Amino acid sequence: MLVLNGFFYVANTDEVIRFPYNPGDTTNTGSYKKIIDLPAGGYNNHWTRNIIASPNGKKIYVTVGSESNVAERGIETEKRRANILEFNPDGTGERIYASGLRNPNGMDWAPGSKILWTAVNERDELGDDLVPDYATGIIEGGFYGWPYAYFGTNEDPRHTGERLDLVKKSIIPDIVLGAHTASLGLTFYRAKLFPKKYFNGMFVGQHGSWNRSVLSGYKVVFVPFKNGKPSGKPEDFLTGFIADPSTHEVYGRPVAVAVLPDGSLLVSDDAAKTIWRVSSN
Repeated sequence: MLVLNGFFYVANTDEVIRFPYNPGDTTNTGSYKKIIDLPAGGYNNHWTRNIIASPNGKKIYVTVGSESNVAERGIETEKRRANILEFNPDGTGERIYASGLRNPNGMDWAPGSKILWTAVNERDELGDDLVPDYATGIIEGGFYGWPYAYFGTNEDPRHTGERLDLVKKSIIPDIVLGAHTASLGLTFYRAKLFPKKYFNGMFVGQHGSWNRSVLSGYKVVFVPFKNGKPSGKPEDFLTGFIADPSTHEVYGRPVAVAVLPDGSLLVSDDAAKTIWRVSSN
């Protein structure tokens, strides 16, 4: 969801729509306008579409995940997918802002910089420890490897020798978040409620693995930042969602993260059907 310039935008799986909106409105007439179509659905729940505006409000960005795991049904099925799309607030001027991002999700602008960051849920079926999910600052026009390569120029064995031109220019992501953690939500902490170490740092919600022999993810991690750049490794922030590792029983699965005006952190949990609030005294 996005509030921008008198409109309330909703990114559905197959479209972006907008409603007239004034601050403080609690009801609407139900009238809305579709401003852009999007590729619908996607592989293993890649139906999520996140939306954010540029800091100056002149552009909108939407994430679109891949239709498949690793383009096994042909690259032609992936048109406008595995991308971050950019367009004007009225839906015109669409272009691909960055590509090769298998399933980008949460987005936010790094404090102290003009860089858009996203969390990316990487590919399956290469074993327990490949391929790591990641968070990265997006280079405009950059290609991040999917489906031909991962973490730079490492070729995916299912596409060996294909599109070496793209493999050669694949960008190495900034932050490793662990294989199959299903890292989804992302937000920067601009508030002052938490201890100073958290100021301007990044929170990432990890939905958790579904096909790994030893569970990974199922938590919220924090990455410290300084001057708009990572200044340390990811560390556990909110844990306790795994009930029994031996049976893969879990209490919940974190997804999105958001900061309230009072400085507390909200964490959505689609398994427990709960929104958690993390505060500090």
